[in-house]
Formats: sequence, C-alpha cells, structure tokens
Amino acid sequence: MRHLESAGFSVAVQEDRNLQGIRQRLGVPTDLAACHTAEAGGYVIEGHVPAPAILRLSKGRPVATSIALPGMPVGRPGLEGGTPEKYAIILFGPNGRRAYMEFESVRSVG
Repeated sequence: MRHLESAGFSVAVQEDRNLQGIRQRLGVPTDLAACHTAEAGGYVIEGHVPAPAILRLSKGRPVATSIALPGMPVGRPGLEGGTPEKYAIILFGPNGRRAYMEFESVRSVG
C-alpha cells in the first residue's frame, strides 16, 4: 500500500477471506494468482505490481483483463532488500498473455 500511495494512488483496503472466489470472478488464472488482488480503472491488478506498471496500464489502456506479478521475487514492492531479482509483469486477457514490463526492484528495465 505504501508503495502505491507514495506514487499518488488512493488505496482502499477490503479484507476478504474468499480470494480464490474473487480471482475466479475476475478471471485471474490460477498460475498468475498472487497474495493480493485489486481493481483499478477497469483492470485487475494481481500481486505486488509496481506503480509504474499500473500507470502505464491506465494511460495505454490495452485490451486486457489484468496485469499480474505472480510469485514473490526479491525487490518487488513490499519485499525490498537483499539482492533484487529481475521479474516480469504479465499482461493477460482475451488476446492471451505476454510480458508487459520487466523490473529489477521497483525500477523498470524493459
């Protein structure tokens, strides 16, 4: 939350124990599921997605359902410290899935 708020996002938290049901309703594939699910601007944001990826999504408005960061790579928002791993944000929807952006820590590298 702090990462998104510091980037200018307004964040409202709603705790729900039925995340599997929510992800199913929102169309998040099981292999892309992570620890947090959010909705923003008509998209689903799955996992600890860095703010620059959400900003690009909201400005570019690609035909997609969601962006996701599956897993728990070191360096992603909320798991800073240690040696950052390079990781990809996945864009998915009716046209399939693809790498949308790559990051190392919270810095875009591709």
